[in-house]
Amino acid sequence: MNRFFINSLLLAGLAGLVSPKAAAEEWAVALPGWQYEFPRDHHAHPDFKTEWWYFTGNLSGDDGREYGYQLTFFRQGVSRKTEAETRFAVGEIKLAHFAVTEISDGRFHYAQKVSRGAFGEAGFAEGDRVAWIEDWELRLREGGGFVLQAKDDTFALELTLIPDKPPVFHGDNGVSQKSEGEGRASHYYSFTRLETVGRLMIDGRAVAVNGWSWFDQEWATNQLTEDQTGWDWLSLQFEDGTELMLFQIRLKDGGRDPFSHGTWIDAKGASTAVKNEDFELLPGRTWRSEATGGVYPVEWTVRIPKLDLEVTVEAALDEQELVLRPVSYWEGSVRAGGTLGGRAIEARGYLEMTGYGGGLVGLQAPETR
Repeated sequence: MNRFFINSLLLAGLAGLVSPKAAAEEWAVALPGWQYEFPRDHHAHPDFKTEWWYFTGNLSGDDGREYGYQLTFFRQGVSRKTEAETRFAVGEIKLAHFAVTEISDGRFHYAQKVSRGAFGEAGFAEGDRVAWIEDWELRLREGGGFVLQAKDDTFALELTLIPDKPPVFHGDNGVSQKSEGEGRASHYYSFTRLETVGRLMIDGRAVAVNGWSWFDQEWATNQLTEDQTGWDWLSLQFEDGTELMLFQIRLKDGGRDPFSHGTWIDAKGASTAVKNEDFELLPGRTWRSEATGGVYPVEWTVRIPKLDLEVTVEAALDEQELVLRPVSYWEGSVRAGGTLGGRAIEARGYLEMTGYGGGLVGLQAPETR
């Protein structure tokens, strides 16, 4: 998700809340040797400055319509102090984004919540309740999987997600390097195919849905450098049971950072690293946002010669930009078609693009509760 630039911009927007002393405090960084353990690592890692829990999915409704959704919880550390001096001291900011795409009807809904969590209305816990902001919630499901709940004024979801495959660890055994230098990386794992059932509520109408979801969790501290200006991230779930995660980090000079990479997952869950030199990610048709002026590529060509894979990825709906404070970005449902090993193949997935919809400085802090 995305999420490197979103959290970096969030921190910039909240700079007024951070004292010089807190800014100078040391945080843990992502290094080789982390031993993943579940369910422990589904929970927060407060020694690291930034973390997110990111869910997306493509769903079919019992009304014959197609839908996409995103629900992401962010944790942005501000101070390493474990015990706040007062209830209102800012130790970390809790942030969540929620969106539903009505693919068949061409409508996009989104919302954001931000909180200090001073009165327990937002937080992270060690039990079944992993993350929450008011009535937006991520829980662990008994027996494995996740339960999601979120509600805005006109749209809501209640979903149960059950893994169809074991977790995938990206990069070097779950350490995903994002730029040059020790610790400029994240701990990054995914569940790339989760069977999903539940319901959506849109404008007072309840729809039973089923389909497939994707879950990313990452935690890190210092990943980015000043010459990195944006991010294009893609997840695809192919009809033959395989998946692809791919991202590229864009540089100020117009090039691509050599630490861009991805992961290919076969139908049985075995993964293959896709290095920067292994793939092409080429933009095609664009869409211009009336709200931000950002010009987003809503069509991409993906080529990975070592997998004999070439697909064209297209937005299921062009207008899937989240216009938020302090940062706007494009995150939405996509469709893909092309060839794998010489045979036709199709996929559904999600695409995230940051750094197109406005400047990266001068951002105002969002209101916090």
